[in-house]
Amino acid sequence: MLLSIQDLKVAFRMGKQGGAMQRTLAVKGVSFDVPENSTVALVGESGSGKSVTAMSVLNLLPSNAEREGRILFQGRDLLQASLRDLQAIRGRDIACVFQDPMSSLNPVFDVATQICEPLMKHMGMSRRQALVRAEELLNEVGIPEPKRRLKAYPHEMSGGQQQRVMIAVALACSPKLLIADEPTTALDVTIQRQVMELMARLKESHKMSLLFISHDLGVVGEISDQVVVMRHGQVRENAPVAQIFNDPQDAYTKALLACRPSLTENPARLMVIDDHIAGRAAGNDAKVKDDSAPVIMEVTGLQKSFWLKDGLFGKREFKAVKGVDFKLRKGHTLGVVGESGSGKTTMGLTLLRLHEPTGGQVLFEGKDLLKMSGSDWQQMRRRIQVVFQNPYASLNPRFTIGQTLREPMEIHGIGTSTADREARAVALLEKVGLDESAMAKYPHEFSGGQRQRIAIARCLTLQPEVLVLDEAVSALDVSVQAQVLNLLKDLQDEFGLSYIFISHDLAVVKFISDEVLVMQNGDVVEQAPTREIIQAPREEYTRRLLGAVPRGYQGAVAGPA
Repeated sequence: MLLSIQDLKVAFRMGKQGGAMQRTLAVKGVSFDVPENSTVALVGESGSGKSVTAMSVLNLLPSNAEREGRILFQGRDLLQASLRDLQAIRGRDIACVFQDPMSSLNPVFDVATQICEPLMKHMGMSRRQALVRAEELLNEVGIPEPKRRLKAYPHEMSGGQQQRVMIAVALACSPKLLIADEPTTALDVTIQRQVMELMARLKESHKMSLLFISHDLGVVGEISDQVVVMRHGQVRENAPVAQIFNDPQDAYTKALLACRPSLTENPARLMVIDDHIAGRAAGNDAKVKDDSAPVIMEVTGLQKSFWLKDGLFGKREFKAVKGVDFKLRKGHTLGVVGESGSGKTTMGLTLLRLHEPTGGQVLFEGKDLLKMSGSDWQQMRRRIQVVFQNPYASLNPRFTIGQTLREPMEIHGIGTSTADREARAVALLEKVGLDESAMAKYPHEFSGGQRQRIAIARCLTLQPEVLVLDEAVSALDVSVQAQVLNLLKDLQDEFGLSYIFISHDLAVVKFISDEVLVMQNGDVVEQAPTREIIQAPREEYTRRLLGAVPRGYQGAVAGPA
């Protein structure tokens, strides 16, 4: 057995209270094995303890962590290993790939330096030998022009390329075990597909084992041999991947499978974890929207260019959005999909004039938003709001939630008094599933899903008619994602909101959208009702996007389709 985790407990010291040290138990007696040349997946929601369990292997935990139990790597207990021994193992025998390569790669070192470091430290190579091996590794992970890319810095590469560099760094010393912690969560579906296939191929060619951490059973079903399902710091189910998908035994595993959006089904609401465990039935088919609803926004020939430095004094034009046309009807949702760099986010921000447009027209109730200025534009901004991907970055960490919700009302003169605005804020929090106690708290006191609900509530303080949602659920685990998507549908039904829903996840777009606009390299390559796009895509690019959607274990009877 390559790795055996036996009755692992991890507690975090939280400081003294009344003279006694307070501890929070994050992992509560976890046991599982990782055989040689196999892939074991750790699955669960945020806070389930899966990352803490995996990071315990090399003790990559904060200094206030306390570990008990046994972690046997090739028969040696790593809990008893000294720091020097662990440093010799890290990178050489056991390597890690993390979710966000930009926070893992050093921004001030080029790619060559970062790949060469473990080769020189652990393998005793000279700089020249390490550079030759670094080029081979970049070629192995599929980076074009590897010799030239060795001189690049992380910010000069796309998200998918950065993740490939991280994999190359991890593979440099041919480790026996690779720990991959949510390595594809932030990537679009085609890049996600490429990274998954790359990791599976490298696992076979390097004869190594893979401990793959994810909240997405669709991804896990395609890459794993064994699945360990965790919740609240405990293992709920541990079984071969076929059994997890065909015959899950635990109610929580069944719930995780049920709450993921599907490309084949069309429910009015997504199941959430508590629904499934309580035995509540799924919703009926989604109702068909009124195709004759009035057009609230009409976009014609929208363009956005950026000017990039070219040589010492020159500039060149980069056309990020090359002429987008669409109509958005009241109470409808337009889904915008495409790979990273397709221009979908730039298009959304240009609509809001967070980027000033290069050309085109955006008519909102007959008035061109792009020509408005001063007080007219200020009034119109009330009616069109945006929800960003990362609510922690878009909420002011120094404001309480009450201040966050009152501020836009005060700026735009909504409400007759502070007490009135306070009452409106509390009512909106209740609408998004939070209570009055949230008003005095700060953003860091909430989970990712709760922060996204607060961001949505802040938008609703201005009583908008259009919401632009830019990857608003992509960073959430599947159960929280289901809750937020259901919330968005409820708010749309109640207030008649229109959404522009930007996402790389076609299963999510299918659930929430009435029409889909597919973008590639700044152009619209296909636009049609959602059912048409999913069932009979006309363009090869759209078919490629659909083909890249993770579909779980291919022999599955149950689970995501």
